[in-house]
Amino acid sequence: MSGYRYGAYHGGPDPLEPPYDVRGVVDALGDQILDGEDTASALRDLLRRGHGDHQGLDDLLRQVRERQRELRRSGRLDGILEQARALLDTAIGQERAELFPDPSDDARLREAELDALPADTAGAIRDLADYEWRSPDAAQTFGKLKDLLRREMLDSQFRGIKQSMSDSDAAAMERVRDMMSALTDMIEADARGEHTQADFEDFMRRFGEFFPESPGNLDELVDALVRRMSAAQRLLNSLSDDQREELSDLMSEAMQDAGLAQEMARLAEALRARRPDIDWDSTASERVSGRDPLGLGDATTAVAELADLSSLEEALRQDYPGAMLDDIDEDAVRRALGRQAVDDMNALRQIERELERQGYLVSNEGKLELTPKAVRRLGDTALRKVFAKLAQGGHGDHDQHDVGPAGELTGSTRPWRFGDEQPIDTAATVRNALLRGGPVAGLADSGAADSGRRRSAVRLSVSDFEVGETERRASAAVCLLVDLSYSMALRGTWGAAKQTALALYSLVRTRFPQDSLQVIGFSNYARELKETDLADLGWDMVQGTNLHHALVLAGRFLDRRPEHNPVVLIITDGEPTAHLRRDGRSWFDWPPSPETLELTMAEVDKMTRRQATLNIFMLADDERLTTFVDEVARRNGGRVFRAMPDSLGEYVVSDFLRSRRERSR
Repeated sequence: MSGYRYGAYHGGPDPLEPPYDVRGVVDALGDQILDGEDTASALRDLLRRGHGDHQGLDDLLRQVRERQRELRRSGRLDGILEQARALLDTAIGQERAELFPDPSDDARLREAELDALPADTAGAIRDLADYEWRSPDAAQTFGKLKDLLRREMLDSQFRGIKQSMSDSDAAAMERVRDMMSALTDMIEADARGEHTQADFEDFMRRFGEFFPESPGNLDELVDALVRRMSAAQRLLNSLSDDQREELSDLMSEAMQDAGLAQEMARLAEALRARRPDIDWDSTASERVSGRDPLGLGDATTAVAELADLSSLEEALRQDYPGAMLDDIDEDAVRRALGRQAVDDMNALRQIERELERQGYLVSNEGKLELTPKAVRRLGDTALRKVFAKLAQGGHGDHDQHDVGPAGELTGSTRPWRFGDEQPIDTAATVRNALLRGGPVAGLADSGAADSGRRRSAVRLSVSDFEVGETERRASAAVCLLVDLSYSMALRGTWGAAKQTALALYSLVRTRFPQDSLQVIGFSNYARELKETDLADLGWDMVQGTNLHHALVLAGRFLDRRPEHNPVVLIITDGEPTAHLRRDGRSWFDWPPSPETLELTMAEVDKMTRRQATLNIFMLADDERLTTFVDEVARRNGGRVFRAMPDSLGEYVVSDFLRSRRERSR
């Protein structure tokens, strides 16, 4: 056991963690969907905000833009020109200082030669290539200049190569030349179909120190090289014409001086042939401004990173047709923002996957929709929120205490009959079997045989089964009438109304399964709303609040269930302004016509004769609405509630429970 160690897992998300709990995500989506947003938009907004401890796309996008600002302020892209010119001027100054005290003609000729040097740095370096320096310090400085150019030029093409080279002598340059030759050969062999992974691994064993990216195959290596070369071109495009020409000459001079020009040209040709999809002559550029000069390699790195960040920013915005989280390059996220950002991105992708895998979302003809499972979850959550607000020790189930098919167990049992839904009383059932026939010997297992004991079995007959008796609960026929008019959306009460309806569905389904519930939405017309219709339901941008039609439909529902206690709940923010004519068409008038009010009150009177109490939940403080609902209460005996949107669910559920209690006595 000494060879094993145990500790925290540091390789990313814990592979042994329990399955992803997506229910909280469904609740977060539900808040927006119930307010009228479509499912796809709600999911997109959630992914932008993030969920739980994980950042969203907006947070990642903010980090990308901050990193872009840092890079653009990191330094000047023409820094290599400044560094090269400074070293050249230093070498020339040191040489002049050595020549000045010498009165010889040779010294004067050398000074004249220095005076005649071209103004551009590359031309001056080219002319000084064969110059015999009198000053050892000047010769050393000029050597540093050429070494700087070689290193920076190579680093602009192969990231980190200057750190892997201990010096820039002939042997080091020869090794770089061998690397480029082998790399080009490998790319050309792959184009002929002759390359193998073993060839790549052998190449990396020989030259792996030149590639800190640690590519796993030739494609990854080519991608890194292409990215670097493309960045070098962007760097050149970001300079002025004079700077671009001077830097190009410097780079060419450095490669020629190191004897690498031919191999570099051959490699560039092979890369162009392999990646024809790249716009090698692109005029794209990056704006980088800072106080400190950057070396050519560092400037190329900054430009490459800016190009990656630009692509990553576009992908994170997700504002193009058909945008998907899978479009976001994980490697680009890791390079730009680190491992934590990758974990956050994977968590967002997991949200999308798990919502569909666990059956909460479904794509129907390209449209993202909530499944019935998700709608039930929203209803259960809405109900939990309602009960969390209700006072402790509030309304119970309001049962009737005679024996029947639903309610709490009384402690008594009776013989089972076909069709019974009560729970089987196991103890009473087994007791009946024992009293009827006694134990029947069964086969003994080996353990029992060894101990001299035998295991017994009991045979059950249909006549042995008994069920637990329960208290009868009065069944109710519940009608919830919900105003769908556009004013509900304008007042911000639409989401609360839908959430209340879902909570009532959940309450009836889970605690009162013997009840019947119908939700009716009404605007210019009324219609029945199923539980699965409520989540994505939008308000009706039409004229009319046709409570008359809604009461007609509710009356038909109650008439089909005469054995149920009628419960009618109305949620509205306006008085009736429409009614149903004899020809089945809706009639709208504002202010409400006498006929609309008369027909609506006639249906109220019918509800009163059915012994159905109408309880109205007002969501607006309107004088005309107050007058109307007070008249309904007077004629029907129901109650009027002036509810705020955030307490609507509590009012409706509490009143439903109260109504059931009173009618169950």
